[in-house]
Amino acid sequence: MARPIWTGVLTFGLVTLPVGLYTATQDHTVHFHQLQRGTSDRIRNKRVNERTGKQVDTDRIVKGYEVDEGEYVVVEPEELEEIAPGRSKVIDLAGFVDLRQVEPVYFDRTYYVGPRGKEYGKVYELMRAALDRSDMAGIATLTMRGKEYLTALRAQPSVLVLHTLHWADEVRDPADVVPELPERLTRSDSKELRTAEQLIDALAIDWNPADYRDTYEERVKELVAAKAKGEEVVGEPEPPEATNVIDLMEALSRSVEQSRSRSREGGGTKRAAGRSSRATARKQPADRKQSAARKQPTSRKQPDARKQRPEDLAALSKAELYERASAAGVPGRSKMTREQLAEALGRQGAAA
Repeated sequence: MARPIWTGVLTFGLVTLPVGLYTATQDHTVHFHQLQRGTSDRIRNKRVNERTGKQVDTDRIVKGYEVDEGEYVVVEPEELEEIAPGRSKVIDLAGFVDLRQVEPVYFDRTYYVGPRGKEYGKVYELMRAALDRSDMAGIATLTMRGKEYLTALRAQPSVLVLHTLHWADEVRDPADVVPELPERLTRSDSKELRTAEQLIDALAIDWNPADYRDTYEERVKELVAAKAKGEEVVGEPEPPEATNVIDLMEALSRSVEQSRSRSREGGGTKRAAGRSSRATARKQPADRKQSAARKQPTSRKQPDARKQRPEDLAALSKAELYERASAAGVPGRSKMTREQLAEALGRQGAAA
């Protein structure tokens, strides 16, 4: 069982919940050692005194802030800890926002949030369910490992998740860093724009991360294995040439027709395939058994999504509404809020 990388309390109004943060992702990158060319000798990094050239032990190294050339103010670790807001042990939810308003560029790292003890399970699940039903995220600051973070707390079907966010002054203005940005397209009725929208619709799929894998990592491992056997390594083809503006409309039209042909040959839409793969995946993870049991009680038959009454839909979480919207084939459901999902299912029920 993983150990938390941070422990403290999560405050929600007058409610206080002891929690721990757990790393939600792991790195699978292939790592290489540095060697001296022509040998198997490892290259090591050492901390040395710039003036004397002598190696310095870690316990003899302190942090210094340069206030003038060659002049430093030394700051001890305990001094940084003393000035940390809330003594680095509080996640205070100051307000709640719709995460769709937060541009993806602000997101940094993700952590799972867990209760520190079974006795806090009821409070934890109450907060998770409330956030899930509201389709909102709590905004708070957190001090961890000598740094303060802006964070967003949101709900997944079985766990609370904390995202660290970049501060506003850390996000660059694209106009300052991207050269030759074109002016925004103002005409909404151009033939090229309509065709491009058709292409996006033809390529629309349901999100299933299990459908994707790191092919570059696989190629690196194949390269290492081939070189170890003395075999020849075959390179990847060059990228295609850029589309000429004159040929843009033809390229868009051919792309739309090609996508539609593939969909017809596959015996159904990509979205239908995505729903099928998700349905299979939902049966496998152990951490979703409780959620699945709640959504499909054995004591009564699962209601038809098309016959749901508005008062029945209002009692469901966003995850449950999305599942029924997928089964009912509600278009555009991936971009809908909880209220919009309930409204769309209600309209289908009324029409039925």
